[in-house]
Amino acid sequence: MKVLLTTTSFQDTPGPHHDKLSEAGFELLCERGPLTEARMLELVGDVDAFICGDDEITRAVVDKALPRLKVISKYGIGLDKIDVDYVTEKKIPLTFCPGVNHTTVAEHTFSLLLALSRQLITEANHCAAGEWVRLTGNEIMGKTISIIGMGRIGKEVAIRAKAFGMNVVGFDLYWDDEFANKYDVRRAASMDEALCAGDVVSLHVNLTEETRDLINEQSITRMKDGVIILNCARGEIVNSKELSDALNEGTVGGYGADVLDVEPPPSDHPILMAKNTVVTPHIGSRTYESVQRQAGMAADNLILALKGQKPLAQANDVPVTAHC
Repeated sequence: MKVLLTTTSFQDTPGPHHDKLSEAGFELLCERGPLTEARMLELVGDVDAFICGDDEITRAVVDKALPRLKVISKYGIGLDKIDVDYVTEKKIPLTFCPGVNHTTVAEHTFSLLLALSRQLITEANHCAAGEWVRLTGNEIMGKTISIIGMGRIGKEVAIRAKAFGMNVVGFDLYWDDEFANKYDVRRAASMDEALCAGDVVSLHVNLTEETRDLINEQSITRMKDGVIILNCARGEIVNSKELSDALNEGTVGGYGADVLDVEPPPSDHPILMAKNTVVTPHIGSRTYESVQRQAGMAADNLILALKGQKPLAQANDVPVTAHC
């Protein structure tokens, strides 16, 4: 069995996930993703399975990969770069890894918030340059954080926000009353209400046609003046040009992001050029602990599916068939 492995954190992080693939006897074709459709088309055709990250798996890629492609194992939970409907139509099992990185991403979200609130990057850079510049930051205690998307990650962010003494407003189509009552999370009646309520707005929704460009010129005008926006979900949820304009004008007080709409970005990407930003290179789930959980689950899903056994988590309703 030949497996295309594209996720860099899987490859770069030591752990038992490597042993699982080795013991299964797979021939690995390793590439440094995320890969474009064009690069995927160059690689597929004689590959039996993918362990993929945020690579573009389009109709054309699926067609080129067939008839040999048997399983796609998604490393992570985001499926927006995969044509799930077409994969399902072609009867290819698609597995994924929910519930393995929510703690790590929530911690990263708060790293971005604290860095922005206390101007930590700017201050550290001054010190590294031999400059003793003492800027004045802001507390987050007593501020309101609006969490858009109260799934696993959103809930972990809420727990940490309460520990910091913040007021928490949440929005999700599927509301967990028990959790909200336990942690004193106020439910917003609409996404717009949540956006308007927060001194901090933290995004934890999937990328869909409804959430694409959710943060744009119009929505920003309804948000609090000087709001801090955090994005550890998907870069396309914000309109980069319109958000960068608001940052440079000061109507948005800061933007902390682990994702961009183009990854890796060009050097002149508008967010990278904007004021009061802290951007990290999609490392929110990249800790030794989280990678080993996620990579282990991706490897297990792949092996189980190829054996015709039920994967730990499957994103589509396609029967698995034994191939090894």
